[in-house]
Amino acid sequence: MLPRDTLDVLCPLHLQIAPDGMVRHLGPTLIKLQEGAVAQGRPFTDVFEVFRPRRVHDLAGLLDLAGRKLQLRLHSGQGMTLRGLVIPDGTGGAILNLSFGIGVVDAVRHHGLTSTDFAVTDLAIDMLYLVEAKSAAMEASRTLNRRLQGAMREAEHRAITDTLTGLQNRRAMDHTLQRLLRNEERFAVLHVDLDFFKQVNDTRGHAAGDQVLQAVARVMLDLTRKDDIVARVGGDEFIILLVGLVDRPRLSVLAERLISRIEQPISIDGADCSISASIGISVHLPDVAGAQAGNQLLEQSDQALYLAKRSGRAQHAFYEPWELRNAP
Repeated sequence: MLPRDTLDVLCPLHLQIAPDGMVRHLGPTLIKLQEGAVAQGRPFTDVFEVFRPRRVHDLAGLLDLAGRKLQLRLHSGQGMTLRGLVIPDGTGGAILNLSFGIGVVDAVRHHGLTSTDFAVTDLAIDMLYLVEAKSAAMEASRTLNRRLQGAMREAEHRAITDTLTGLQNRRAMDHTLQRLLRNEERFAVLHVDLDFFKQVNDTRGHAAGDQVLQAVARVMLDLTRKDDIVARVGGDEFIILLVGLVDRPRLSVLAERLISRIEQPISIDGADCSISASIGISVHLPDVAGAQAGNQLLEQSDQALYLAKRSGRAQHAFYEPWELRNAP
């Protein structure tokens, strides 16, 4: 029989069984799998259970399976399943050489095994390198995909967002407007233009003007619903699409609330900036004959805004063809 040191090198995952069925010696890797459990000097059936090709209860039964592939389960080490081959040792005992089979990856991770725990000719370590390389490549690919998807989402967000106010921009508003028209939704268009905003830029500078626009955006978001669309479409011009809201009294109340809130002084660097707003409103009713197209709705809200401006500003007006025709 080979010396133990030689067996430990050639078969680090092996078990020597004495003629009386007691464990004589364990290879260094098998000792790791025992996780501190004492095996030497105990019956081999206390260390593992052979369940294929049949159950084994003693050394004679184990030797009857010499040269055949065995499947066995360790009683310690979380019941790990191993593959094995048993051969007589020439003294009445047996040597059982073991391997992990397809469970090698889990074994390495769970027990912290390294290449020194395998025979130098064992192809398992080469497979482990391939598995680790594949895992690293897949993780790098997943990381790259996450970054690309994040960059795409960020680019898409920037493409539809006004960078100063965080509101949607003209492109996003046009897209939503066309969708509402295709779906024959009922909605209102509010065209909001700030009054006296140019004076803020002229007297306080563009930085102050930017802060005013940001404050106005917050007011609009605060007074509208989650599904409403609020967009900045020009320097001090905004469009609000109110989905499902076409009742004129309710639209008037909202317009007046917007004007009242926007008129509240905005403190910038310790000084107040005062502006107001004029609002023009058009309504889309797809079930009414002569329903408008998108550009018509925007033009109508613009005409109503012009009427509100001509009427003294800080007001709102609905699109009414006969009123516009008779406007001074």
